[in-house]
Amino acid sequence: MAEYRYIEPQDVLFFRGNRLFGEPGNAGAALMPPWPSVFAGALRSAMLSAAGADPAQLRSGELPAPLDTVLGTPEEPGTFTLTGVTLARRQSSGTAEPLHPLPADLSVERDEATGECAVHRLTPQPLPAGVASSQPLERLPVLRRSDRGKPAAGYWLTHSGWQRYCQGEPPPAEALVHRSAIWSSDPRLGIALKPEQRTAAESQLYTTEGIRLCEGYGFLAAIAGSDPTSLPKQATLRLGGDGRGAFMSAVAAPVETSPEPAAIEAEGRLRIVLTTPGIFPGGWQLPGLDANGLWHYPGGRARLVAAAVPRGQVISGWDLAHHRPKPAQRAAPAGTVYWLEALEGGLKPLRKLAESGLWGMTPENEDPARRAEGFNRFAIANA
Repeated sequence: MAEYRYIEPQDVLFFRGNRLFGEPGNAGAALMPPWPSVFAGALRSAMLSAAGADPAQLRSGELPAPLDTVLGTPEEPGTFTLTGVTLARRQSSGTAEPLHPLPADLSVERDEATGECAVHRLTPQPLPAGVASSQPLERLPVLRRSDRGKPAAGYWLTHSGWQRYCQGEPPPAEALVHRSAIWSSDPRLGIALKPEQRTAAESQLYTTEGIRLCEGYGFLAAIAGSDPTSLPKQATLRLGGDGRGAFMSAVAAPVETSPEPAAIEAEGRLRIVLTTPGIFPGGWQLPGLDANGLWHYPGGRARLVAAAVPRGQVISGWDLAHHRPKPAQRAAPAGTVYWLEALEGGLKPLRKLAESGLWGMTPENEDPARRAEGFNRFAIANA
């Protein structure tokens, strides 16, 4: 059973991605939301600190019990697994409400006359006869737009809106939260240093983008496989670039509403939605997908008929245990949606797969370190 921690930043945060800068006028853009590995590293570092251990003991496999079982080694991670992380806002009751990235099959339109927003769903449609396309699947997600609406970006879903979405209903406009209400950009000016003298280098000013979360907003992380004595209930984390401070506290699990299983079982149709970036051998394609469009997974299979995939990401990071960069890997972003039909084996195998993530379905689809960091997680939704 997962434990939940609310993480509230105490300072401006620097979440660096893979957009490097170096030419005059370039700036280091922040990655928001950050990769789940950022939080996995911060949490594991806090566990090491609470036990009085250090990364050298992690590398050598000499951690004290029970931390040795929980964290393992960099080559063979232990039971610790980040099962999810998202933005959240603190409630007056002391709980934390998750905020979810807008799934790729939803579009927000703003009426220019009234200023009101509406949420529309993309629906898979077969290609018209005679139309050629590089699309490898049999259907394309199509949006039926109104004449009055104009596309609007930057919205997140409240948890109640996400629950309605997973049940197959379009969320109402009241379930939208614009990112400007959650965080703002805070650019910081810096100057390069000469490594030998540690003095300022001439003509080498640069700008990096910081993230300042609005009051009452933070992050919610779900952790499985930790010993009750190894994960602190409260702690100050070093989060993101430069190790800025963030306060962590234990919170109750959010209330979850499952999709309607009867409809999925009867119709054999459903969607799966990535809740964290997916690192797959075939790029955006689900691991276990064959050349005929059949997706095979332990205990069942289904036909993949359509997919809505935002622009791909490149995941990397810094390996603190070995003091080296992690390999760069392409990933399908959180919010990617896959439509499945002709479900065989029922929902039980899929629910079991959702507990462990999209891992281990092919020999290439296995990375214990990335699994522990929380990648390849998904949710099941009614079609």
